[in-house]
Amino acid sequence: MPLLAPEQFLGFLGAALLITLSPGPDNLMVLAIGAARGRNKGMAFGLGCALGCLSHTLLAALGVSAVIAASPAAFIALKVAGGLYLVRMGWQALRSRGAARVNAAGQSAESAWRLFGRGLLANAINPKVVMFFLAFLPQFVVTVRGDAPWQIAQLGVIFTLQAAILFGALGYFAGSVGHWLNRHEHAGLWLDRLAGTIFIGLGLKLIVSR
Repeated sequence: MPLLAPEQFLGFLGAALLITLSPGPDNLMVLAIGAARGRNKGMAFGLGCALGCLSHTLLAALGVSAVIAASPAAFIALKVAGGLYLVRMGWQALRSRGAARVNAAGQSAESAWRLFGRGLLANAINPKVVMFFLAFLPQFVVTVRGDAPWQIAQLGVIFTLQAAILFGALGYFAGSVGHWLNRHEHAGLWLDRLAGTIFIGLGLKLIVSR
């Protein structure tokens, strides 16, 4: 089973890091919980959110495997559909006002383990994340290297690991990062613009590639 090529790994990691850092429900919740309830609980929730990605990795790998088994043409159709989805996400990000503010949630008696489970479940059953993984991961599959499902599995694990590291860091430094985001209202705007441009670029590349 082939390992990812270095350029394949680095290209995917760069895109994954930017997407994870772009203001969204998951990382803003990590910041809010970490700021209000302490860094341990913020890190626990963030780790749960990150590990929830493994279920989507499995679904994406099995789904692509089934499509490839059906026909190569169906795999091309999946890539085109995924490309259109990424372009749509990019357009929405470009139109966003970037209002990324961290509102500290109230104190809660929830344990770190309970917050870990809440983050895990919230991410694992989110249909939008399923769609994102089905659209995003095949973009970085190099067909000539063979075994696309195995490549997708590796990509999904890489995404999960970098998300766990970044979400853990967000939870740990939640107070400082949250205050900085609230003081710099345009930071979220420019992160959205950058992520949107990358989404559209990846989507168009996916549509025209064969």
